[in-house]
Parts: sequence; C-alpha cells; structure tokens
Amino acid sequence: MTAGEIAEVLELPLSTVSLWLKRIGLGKRSRLEPLEPPNRYERRHPGELVHVDIKKLARISVRGAGHRMLGLGQRQSQHARHSAGRHVYSTGYEYLHVMIDDHSRLAYAELLDDLTAACAIAFLRRGVAWFAERGVRVRAVMSDNGSCYVAHDYAAALGKLGLKHHRIRPYRPRTNGKAERLIQTLLNEWAYARIYGSSRERSAALAPYLDRYNYRRRHGSLSHQPPASRLNNLVRNYN
Repeated sequence: MTAGEIAEVLELPLSTVSLWLKRIGLGKRSRLEPLEPPNRYERRHPGELVHVDIKKLARISVRGAGHRMLGLGQRQSQHARHSAGRHVYSTGYEYLHVMIDDHSRLAYAELLDDLTAACAIAFLRRGVAWFAERGVRVRAVMSDNGSCYVAHDYAAALGKLGLKHHRIRPYRPRTNGKAERLIQTLLNEWAYARIYGSSRERSAALAPYLDRYNYRRRHGSLSHQPPASRLNNLVRNYN
C-alpha cells in the first residue's frame, strides 16, 4: 500500500504516515523490494584476482586528532580548533589505496596524497611487485568506476602489466566487497584505533598493522587463519 492508501484506511494525515514510514525505513517504494542475495565468491588461486579501492581520510597535522576521534561537531579540513585542552589540526585529505587478493585475502595498502590516475597507476605497479615478492603473480584487477580507474592511462598501465581489468556494475559496491571490508577493518583497527599526533604518525603505523593483518590476525572466512596461511604450496602449483 502507498502512504496515501495507508493514511486513508487509518484516517490519519498523510504527513504523519509519511513520517512514520520514513522512521522505520519504508519511506521509499524501493525499500519494499527484496534484498539482493549476498554476492559471495572466491577465486581458486592466489593472484587470480585482486580488488583495489580508495578511501579518503582527513589529514592530521602538527599535533592533534580528527573529529572522528574527538567527537567534534564540525569537520576541520582547513583550520585549527582548541578541543580537550589542545589544538586540533586537519589540513586537507590523504587517500588510502588498498589491494587485496581474492583467494588469500593477503592485503597491500598505502597512504597517498591524491587519487588521480597517476597515483593509482603507481600504486598498482608497487602492489603487483609486492605480491610478486611473496610468490603471487597477479593476473586480474577488479575496481569500481572511479575516475582514476576508468582513465585511459590506467587501462594502458594494466595492458603493460598483462592484467585484465574487471569493473563492477554501477551501484553494486558489494561486488568489490573484499576491498570494502578491508577498508572498514583498516579504519576500525588502524586509522581510528587510537589518537595520532600527526598524519605522519598514522602513516607509520600502517605497515606494522598490515604485517599483523597478513601474518597473525585470524580471518573469519579463512577458518580463523591469517591470509598468509593460504599461500603455502598453492602459489607454486598455480604459477
């Protein structure tokens, strides 16, 4: 039933019915459609497919923390404020680029100054080399439709590396869900896990966290084993 039909049956104002429908999450007709089934899949071999994505983070400078940690009411992208007895600074943004192997969940990430095609290409090359050093030959890349990933230069870089490119369908972020989940884990366990004095300090903590993530942190979808546990023998047999 539409909001108008419900209002007529219950003899209530349409505005009241609309308000309650919105509160319970049924304010749009599309909310009545069944949810898409979970898009769970897993490639059989390490390197067969890696997922890439980017997350924007507020930059921290001098000494201070962002609004996410201190609970400030306003963002502070270009100025300083006094909070909790200290000056809090945030000057612009930096970008977390991530790459995760579909089979093993082995992950590589960097904090970069931009999300241009040039930055994404440089990250791609370093990521592929990083996986190669660990015996994983990357064969294909999955990304969303961000401007850096649809750029001609990015396509050319993929071609030079001999990589296939899979782009997700618009408005279907769950297709790239492993990268999305990695970003959420990084935000919860690294970026927002504690208050950092500066972006440099936060950046320095990324590599140690990734080492723990790849080699010691138990992963629920891997029978509670770390991602690196899936590399033994499998890589040698596939490559």
